[in-house]
Amino acid sequence: MEPFYFKSYNRTVGIAHDVNELEKEIERLGKEDPACVEWHLEEGHIVAWLNYIGERGLAEMLRGVSDVKESLARIREFKALKSRQRKKTRYYNK
Repeated sequence: MEPFYFKSYNRTVGIAHDVNELEKEIERLGKEDPACVEWHLEEGHIVAWLNYIGERGLAEMLRGVSDVKESLARIREFKALKSRQRKKTRYYNK
């Protein structure tokens, strides 16, 4: 699968291969180039990429979000929910 490329004025400023890397890049770029992250959020690029890699739940949580801090909060919420679900599944499958 293709990674997500954060681009700013025709140059690549970040790359994410999965949700964990997406979170790290949004956090880093939110400090270095917040307009870049906001643009990708507003244009729906990140949501489209998440759907492409099969992360439809997170894509839905980020739909309509354009704020860097809000996107990070939702990504972290999504990861926490997924972690709790994995623990619950392991518990019930014993």
